Amino acid sequence: MKNYKVTVNGVTYEVSVEECGTQETVQAAAPAPAQKPAAPAPVAASGKTQVKAPMQGNIMKINVKPGDAVKKGQVLMVLEAMKMENDIPCPEDGVVASVLVAQGATVKSDDVLITLQ
Repeated sequence: MKNYKVTVNGVTYEVSVEECGTQETVQAAAPAPAQKPAAPAPVAASGKTQVKAPMQGNIMKINVKPGDAVKKGQVLMVLEAMKMENDIPCPEDGVVASVLVAQGATVKSDDVLITLQ
């Protein structure tokens, strides 16, 4: 019996392989606790309204910067998810207080992208 550690999509599994003649039997154990990479330091969000990511994806384009006046419905940035580009609209009139992501960043659902004053 040989024991291996196999990592699939960031989850580590302990696997035992037993040789039985010419056939091999693979038996997977419960996932071992995976070492997660250190999360980046949180950026302080200023502003009263938070614009959050509606889904997981990559930031393709950012159309605003702090201090910009924005109108309701204006496209603040473009998020790519499942090979589709999704516009992130402004929820209300205001001024951009902070942009908390950079172009090319990967975000999770409900991550704060922009705050408005």
